[in-house]
Amino acid sequence: MSRDDRAPVAGPSGDAPPNLGILLRAPFQEVVRRISAELAEAGFDDLRPAHTAVFQHIAPDGSRLTDLAERAQITKQSMGYLVDYLEQRGYLERRPDPSDRRAALICLTDRGWAQIHAALAIIHTVESEWTRALGKQRMRQLRELLTELGQITG
Repeated sequence: MSRDDRAPVAGPSGDAPPNLGILLRAPFQEVVRRISAELAEAGFDDLRPAHTAVFQHIAPDGSRLTDLAERAQITKQSMGYLVDYLEQRGYLERRPDPSDRRAALICLTDRGWAQIHAALAIIHTVESEWTRALGKQRMRQLRELLTELGQITG
């Protein structure tokens, strides 16, 4: 590998451009920060960013714990901890799985659905702000590029 083929390394003066991980991190963290802060203001102050692993992956009609863990790419034990916490606070409930009475489905309660709707409204607000800042064309292009990257890496 020649010197020119290697990834740029920023020197003390920071002369190399930031890598994509760094560029993606700041907007992601801003979305997480806004959702957390505004959900707390809306009365969901017992939620933490880790709980999005449940809310992002639960099916509308409920999901098994093992499926949630697999979709979130975390251990079954970690997902169980998150689900227990959310169940104790009224966001989720366990119901018998109609396709297998030995299994349970984890389902959203009314409070869980209210949190989902609030989070989606917050995300919509953030996206609207970014669209005003970047313009509709550039925001559409950003969404298309990120979608394509997700398909390549997913």
